[in-house]
Amino acid sequence: VTRRVRFFEDMTVTVLGGHRRVPPFGVDGGDPGQVGRDWVERTDGTIESIEGIDACDVRPGDVFGMETPAGGGWGTPDNPR
Repeated sequence: VTRRVRFFEDMTVTVLGGHRRVPPFGVDGGDPGQVGRDWVERTDGTIESIEGIDACDVRPGDVFGMETPAGGGWGTPDNPR
């Protein structure tokens, strides 16, 4: 899931998210999922990455983006259950 929030006034964004460095594990031979990521798109076009536990100031017009981690797989493709 990707979320994007545009700000209309000066604010501080605080992030407390998991699985930004270590992917969610798979079960019974399933592959791991994808890590999530967070960022701020500034009005001048620059993009700043944000850590999973972090905070940053935003200004009117800035956009905060968050991609949630994808869950790990269950079972191997050659042995479906």
